[in-house]
Amino acid sequence: MPTPTRRTRWLVPVVLLLVWLGIGATLGPYAGKLGEVATNDQAAFLPRSAESTAVIDAQKDFKEQETLPVIVLWTAADGDGPVADRRAAATRAIAGAASGPGIVGRPSPAVPSRDGEALQAVVQLRPDLGEQLPDALEPIRAAAEKVPGTRVALAGPAASQADLSDAFSGIDGLLLGVALITVLVILLLVYRSVLLPLVIILGAVFALGLACAVVYALADHGVVRVDGQVQGILSILVIGAATDYALLLTARFREELARHGHRFPAARAALRASWSAITASAATVALGLLALLLSDLTNNRALGPVGAIGIVCAVLSALTFLPAVLVLLGRAAYWPARPARSGDPEAGHPVWHRVAALVDRAPRRIWAVCLAALIACAAFAPGLSSKGVPLDEIFVNDAPSVAAQQTLARHYPGGSGNPTVVIAGADELDGVLKAARDTDGVASADPVGEGGRPGGKPQVVDGRVRIDATLEDAADSDAAKDTVARLRTAVHAVPGADALVGGYTAQQYDTQRTAAHDRTVIVPVVLGIILVILIALLRSLAMPVLLVATVALNYLATLGVAALVFPHLFGFGGTDASVPLYGFVFLVALGVDYNIFLMSRVRQESLRHGVRQGMLRGLTATGGVITSAGVVLAATFAALSVIPLAFLVQIAFIVAFGVLLDTLVVRSLLVPALTRDIGVRAWWPGRLSRPDAPSRDSGAPRSR
Repeated sequence: MPTPTRRTRWLVPVVLLLVWLGIGATLGPYAGKLGEVATNDQAAFLPRSAESTAVIDAQKDFKEQETLPVIVLWTAADGDGPVADRRAAATRAIAGAASGPGIVGRPSPAVPSRDGEALQAVVQLRPDLGEQLPDALEPIRAAAEKVPGTRVALAGPAASQADLSDAFSGIDGLLLGVALITVLVILLLVYRSVLLPLVIILGAVFALGLACAVVYALADHGVVRVDGQVQGILSILVIGAATDYALLLTARFREELARHGHRFPAARAALRASWSAITASAATVALGLLALLLSDLTNNRALGPVGAIGIVCAVLSALTFLPAVLVLLGRAAYWPARPARSGDPEAGHPVWHRVAALVDRAPRRIWAVCLAALIACAAFAPGLSSKGVPLDEIFVNDAPSVAAQQTLARHYPGGSGNPTVVIAGADELDGVLKAARDTDGVASADPVGEGGRPGGKPQVVDGRVRIDATLEDAADSDAAKDTVARLRTAVHAVPGADALVGGYTAQQYDTQRTAAHDRTVIVPVVLGIILVILIALLRSLAMPVLLVATVALNYLATLGVAALVFPHLFGFGGTDASVPLYGFVFLVALGVDYNIFLMSRVRQESLRHGVRQGMLRGLTATGGVITSAGVVLAATFAALSVIPLAFLVQIAFIVAFGVLLDTLVVRSLLVPALTRDIGVRAWWPGRLSRPDAPSRDSGAPRSR
């Protein structure tokens, strides 16, 4: 009969397993429900303190109800040709859609282009239609198609938002399925075990379900914001992080099984040896993400707490669910390749023996070559444009709204459909109008009257008027942003007008400037956070500085490669303004993860065997598992590319490539070679060698 102590030993893992099974059963469905509380309204993610954001607030006073416009565009069905003579028919046709779902007020009359080859009308929709927006556009399209001999296209903010909703439709199932299948295949190939990959995947899914449930509750109460991009990154981040932490723990459990022979002491030893590295790793990522709260961009602030919640749930799963299952399964977890009790548990794979021998034999040559290659790649980093993604590149695949916007730009001034909005004092209307019309790059400027339409008697609200200015250049172009800067200078100079300039182009301009400011604030904060954590973990000053410097160089090298690949391979004219910051937070925090895994093990080995042998034994013991973790994380982030949005494809490439570069070059060669060459000084001011375990560095051969 089992003793009470033995019963207790089995009770803890059983209870933990039952708790996580309950979490999976009750909270798992929330992984597919975040879309219910997500918003893809890009106006909700603008800089909080920007002038364009203030204009959005001021605009609400000029309308009985906030609206989302869609531009209906008619062109000749057989290509080029006049359609101006069908203006009356188009006006009647679009008026027939006035009773459609979600439509506010009456559509505007059809307006011909200067060349007579196009007609356009504007229909206002409610901005809160959400997932119903694509359905609300269908009656409008059907009514417009009643004009004979014309081709109909829908452009403007509503059409773009509808295409964005289509891009994120089914994101939960598709992204989760691709990521999990990718991870499962990699784990099966690497570990050649049936049960272990399934256990790791199950732990990641439970962590994701818990994270999504917490985020859902917070978003439902307005505490955090979620959009499709944050939703997708959360899934990838939790799956990748939970898998990485699980790989580190299972590899150490396998070693301890070989040493102890019994599951309980092996589990205790594995947890004791791994928990500090895992929690330190999770802390670097979570605190790095929370540093995004310092951003003035609302979408950056949204990702911070949501991502940190995901990391906390991932580490909880790795340190509770996984040990419980490993204890209950024992050696069977690694079936059919059960770890034997005999042999050297720290032997490692022969490949990593050879890598360690190479590092030991020629450290200076290795770090010099790696450093030169990384610096050469980093030299191209300044060439990466982060001025924003043009409208015709937002979607990776062809999108109807993009094609419609391009057609609109061919027949109307470049800024048609996306007017620049000026809010100013009514008493200075004439002066503001003159300043706006005289601004280089402004095609026209007219006050907005009753009903929200330009022309007629200006609508005055609380002593202020609204002016819509159409720019000559495309609303997303650099030239248009330069025009906004000139326009602001001009209208701000009108005495007493207290003018504000907003609209789509101004929003892009403000976002770009804010993103640049955010990088100067957040980058040093993240580096400081990581440095403090590394100092506390490694009890050294020199080694943390070395590790932070190498991962920062890895980030710059990755940006340099992206600067070459994006325009020449993917055809991107630029990146979203937030891409460099997201790439920094993920790459630096995640890159430090692998160095934490390596150097915490090196420190443990150095305490027993001396600095030189500690470096070599640590690299040999962790090389396989850390490389596998890097490949898994790179593959999970690469899964973001299934969503046809340039922003997520860019993030997917930067993180996936950067993680592989860090795993295969920085962590495997550069850091070990530098540590080997510097020797015990790398751990200054700490001392690793015990008095009874002198360092063997003195007689080591080195490459000069």
